[in-house]
Amino acid sequence: MAATSSSDNYLEPRSPFRRKTMSFKSYWPFAFLIFASSRCSPDDDHEMEEFLKREYSLSKPYQGVGSLGSSHWELMGDAMVTTDQVRLTPDKQSRQGAVWSRLPCHLTDWEMQVHFKIHGQGKKNLNGDGLAIWYTKERVQKGPVFGNIDNFTGLGVFVDTYPNEEKHLEAQKKRYTPRTQRIFPFVLAMVGNGSISYDHERDGRPTEVGGCSAMVRNLKHDTFLFIRYVRRRLTVMIDIDGQHEWRDCLDIPGVRLPQGYYFGATAVTGDLSDNHDIISLKLYQLTVLRSPKEEEEEEEDEEEITIPSVDNFELLKLGESEEGMSGISIFFTALLSMLGFIFLIVIGLVVYGHWNDSRRKRFY
Repeated sequence: MAATSSSDNYLEPRSPFRRKTMSFKSYWPFAFLIFASSRCSPDDDHEMEEFLKREYSLSKPYQGVGSLGSSHWELMGDAMVTTDQVRLTPDKQSRQGAVWSRLPCHLTDWEMQVHFKIHGQGKKNLNGDGLAIWYTKERVQKGPVFGNIDNFTGLGVFVDTYPNEEKHLEAQKKRYTPRTQRIFPFVLAMVGNGSISYDHERDGRPTEVGGCSAMVRNLKHDTFLFIRYVRRRLTVMIDIDGQHEWRDCLDIPGVRLPQGYYFGATAVTGDLSDNHDIISLKLYQLTVLRSPKEEEEEEEDEEEITIPSVDNFELLKLGESEEGMSGISIFFTALLSMLGFIFLIVIGLVVYGHWNDSRRKRFY
């Protein structure tokens, strides 16, 4: 039997697009100013409205989940529905489960808010493996990437709870460098085009577009993940501190995702395990004010997007590598460069001295 959850009374964190309301009678001048300023600024948050799309959302009492063709969500593997959550995997070894939407999503701009919980008996770094939220062309297929197939086509956002690379280096009696060390659990995103493989041994590092550490296991308060895709920009935020406020995780422009893909959530356990629970998946359609020219350009662009991609991905990875250099690495790099420069000067002076001596001898 699933453990009793305290999620019935949770307070959902405020979306970046929601605004606190105040009495119109008392503050009508401010309301007018806000309205006027929002009309003048097309990129302002006030120009965005959100609408809950129930057909793409999953929440209590989970009536639209099951094996029937009329249901909007389909279970796979070891996943099961309880009164409090959709449990993707129990805290047992070698399990994998998933829940997938049956309906393809054709929204241009959207926002997914994920209420989840990861908990189990394992101690730190003795638990695994994690869960993933998907927006992909494929659906309901088992595989090695957090319970989904490898070489997927679309977007995957992973909550990785086991440091494979760190354990692999420890087995080789090596250690992380300060530049590359991560603190797990770790949230990262990957855009796949159908031919890119997820690197398990390096925890997806070669193909990630960004990520952040997120201590999400065995917390007594609710944990949330926020995925926004608007104007070709992918933003991921987390709320794991119990403060009901979003914290930045990654923000990447130039992400191109075709329409008509499926949302899903998967999880997997191996030799180590955890309970991986989805309490709700809430999808919001974002209505963004655009000029006629912008709408025309995006319609043309939409027709050309057939394969997921990220603009300037190689430059993005190069920038991350440079930003990741620690102070110690920079110090030793500068020191070695200086020593090399001094060495060249000394060699030059010695060569010049020998040449000058030989030149003098010619006059005697």
